[in-house]
Parts: sequence; structure tokens; C-alpha cells
Amino acid sequence: MTTKKLTFRQKILVAGTLFGMFFGAGNLIFPVHLGQMAGRNAVVAMIGFIITAVGIPIFGVAAISITHSDGLQTLSGKVGKGYGIFFTCLLYLTIGPLFAIPRCATVSFTTGITPLLGPDSPEWLYLLVFSAAFFAFVLFFSLRPGKITLWIGKIINPLFLFFFAVLIIAALLSPGAAISSVEPTEAYQNASFFPALIEGYGTMDAIAGLAFGIVVIDVIRRMGVNNDDIIAEDVLSSGLLAGALMALIYVLSILVGAQSRGIFELSENGGIALTQIAGHYLGGVGQFILAFTITFACLKTSIGLVTSCAETFVKLFPHALSYRAWAVVFTLFSLIVSNIGLSAIITYSVPVLMLIYPPAITLILLALLGNAFQHNKKVYVCVTICSWAASIFDFLAALPDEMQSALHLEPVIAFARHTLPLFDLNLGWILPSLVGLCIGLLWRQKEKSADRSHLPVFPIS
Repeated sequence: MTTKKLTFRQKILVAGTLFGMFFGAGNLIFPVHLGQMAGRNAVVAMIGFIITAVGIPIFGVAAISITHSDGLQTLSGKVGKGYGIFFTCLLYLTIGPLFAIPRCATVSFTTGITPLLGPDSPEWLYLLVFSAAFFAFVLFFSLRPGKITLWIGKIINPLFLFFFAVLIIAALLSPGAAISSVEPTEAYQNASFFPALIEGYGTMDAIAGLAFGIVVIDVIRRMGVNNDDIIAEDVLSSGLLAGALMALIYVLSILVGAQSRGIFELSENGGIALTQIAGHYLGGVGQFILAFTITFACLKTSIGLVTSCAETFVKLFPHALSYRAWAVVFTLFSLIVSNIGLSAIITYSVPVLMLIYPPAITLILLALLGNAFQHNKKVYVCVTICSWAASIFDFLAALPDEMQSALHLEPVIAFARHTLPLFDLNLGWILPSLVGLCIGLLWRQKEKSADRSHLPVFPIS
């Protein structure tokens, strides 16, 4: 009896599904802006960005399948049941109403409406009206999930990718400047690899991968694959295909962003940069079409995120609110957050991502390497505690300067900078996590030795 595996065509379909779930607002704006900042150091920056924006997300999806988990709560529950609930809530809120959903609305506004406004226009009022209409559609379709998301996915996404490809090709054929002549910003002067790693956090795909893993597994199961080990292989191979497409788009977007510095000054955020580049190369009509398709693509993403967040919280707290009530709460909260603007959302999301990315990355790595220590709970606990302890310092250091001053955090940050290796590179969590791993492994070994010492010894007759 042969065990069914996905055909190459089916892997392409799964990869397309995974790409569609990952590719949203952040995937558009961050690589273009990174290119503008990295300038002549763009190639090195690409490597760092792709590691955190492509590699870790694919490993996150693989971690769910390899451990045969039925979702993020089960995987994070290897640390503890309470931690599983806490971490699941935190990650879904981050990729949901706290940052990702509001960002979809503000990216749509920045690319579609902002270019039409005059210099004296009350932008806050237009953003309020636009976001209210945007989230009215989101709530309507979130309460009536049906063919709208399928229609947008099959029509709007390919349309967007087509116009985005036209924009990329036009920009590459007529560059604003040679990349070698573009001066990097201060942060990217000497070590562009490390700030680009952190820029990749902004896509939020690593934490999204932990949430999307079970969706991909369900898709593969519906295709007739039932063996868990083969599902894990198919998830990884499909993920690599999706990752290759994402990496290609990122590389081209970063190149276009770097070349655009010959035409434009460094933009405040990637949404503005993308709008300027589209207007320059495609003109008014092309810019409108690109903005239209981006808006609908972001609308689809928002509907999917509201739906998944509401469904997750109903499962986590079955006696609290209904699905409809959660959907309303998340939509209204996203509407409020979206009105602080795209730049502010990006600014305030960075500290939170600096806080939760290290525990997310260590959880993914522990899941992938767990067979080496039989997924021992003590190892998970020790590594998680140490990664959280270190990431708190990263969180504090990433807060806006005025907030650091108001909270008198300078001595705390100075202590972390002096104590934690690689802290200035935003990688201060690595050594503490390794220390936690060693403690966990020693604890596990000591427990195994104690268990063996209590085994009865029978004399040899």
C-alpha cells in the first residue's frame, strides 16, 4: 500500500495558498523602504531581510507540522498550558487588531487617497472617513464569510501581482540612479545586515507562520494526504516554493527602492515610497489601478485576519463572547488604531515585535530540533524564560526616545548594553537563550540520571 503524497501541481497550489496568506501590506512597504535606506549596501541588507521575512516564517509553518500540533496553542503549550493561551492571544492580537489589520487600512489610504489630497487638506479627517468605510466592508464580510474573499483572492491578487510586476520592470529598466551611487542612511552605513534583520520583523510573517501552519496542514489533508510525516515534508517543500517567490519579490522591491533615491528623497515610510514610485513610472492611471488593487488585497487580508482572530478567541474563551461579538470588537478596535496613521503604527509596532520575536523564534527552533531532547518541557521552559527576560530589554530600547526619557529607562538600557553581547545589534536575546538551553538540557539530564538511580538492582545469580 503506497502512502499518498502531493503532486508537484498540488504543491504549487499549496504554495500559492501560503503565499496569499503571507503576502499583505507589510510585504509591500518594508522592502521598498529598506532599499531606500540601505542604498549601495542593499545586497547585504537583502540577505538579512530575507532571513527574518522568508526563512523564519517558513520554518514557523514547518514547526507546526513537524510537531504534529493542531495549532499555535498546542505548540506553545509545550511550555505550559497557561503559556499556550497567553502566547496565542498575544500573537493573534499582534497580527490582528493591534497592528496588522489597522496597517492594511492605512497602507490602502496612503497609496490610494493621500496622493489625491492637497497640501492643506485635513488628512486626519479623510483617514477617518476612509477607515470607517474600509472597516464597514471588513465587518460586513467577516460576519458573512463567503465568496467575496475567494473572488478577491482569485481576481484581485493576480491583478495586483500583474501591475506590481509591471511597476517593478518599468523601474528596473529605467532606474533613477545606480545603486552603487546611493548613500545609505546612518543605520545602514557599516552593518546593513543586522538592521535589515529587524526590518524583516515588520512583515510579522514569522509570528503569522505559527498561526497559519494549521491552515496549510488542513489544506494538505483535504487533498488526501493523511500520514503526518509526509504532511510535514509536503508543508516544507510547499513552503520553500512560496518562500522562493516571496524572496524574489523582496529582492526586486529592495532594488527598486534603492534606485528610487535618485528621484526621491528618503520617504517617511514604505507606503509613501511605493506611491511615489508608482506615480513616476505608471502615471496617474497606473497609480490608480495599483492603489485599487492594493486596497482590495488589503481588504481581503483584513477580512481573513478578523475572521481568524474571532474564531481563535471563541475557541480560547468559549464562555466569553460569541463569534459575531469578537468580530465587532476586533473591527472597531482596528478602526481606532488605524487613525493614528501608518508611520505611527510602524513606530509603535517595532517595540512589541522586538519583545515577541525572540520567544517566537526560539519556540520555532525548539520545535524543529525537539527530537534531539524528546521535546522535554524543562528545555522549553528554560529557553522561553531566558528569551523573554532578554527581549524585555530589546522592547525597552526600541521604545520612542521621548517615552524612554519619560520612564527614565536610560540606566536600564545602559545595563543591558553593557551586559548582553550583541545587544546593540538587537540580538541580545541569543546568548541568554543559549544559556537557557544549556540549563534545560542539564536539568533534563540530571532528572534522567536520578530516575536511573532509583531503578531496582537485581543480583546476578
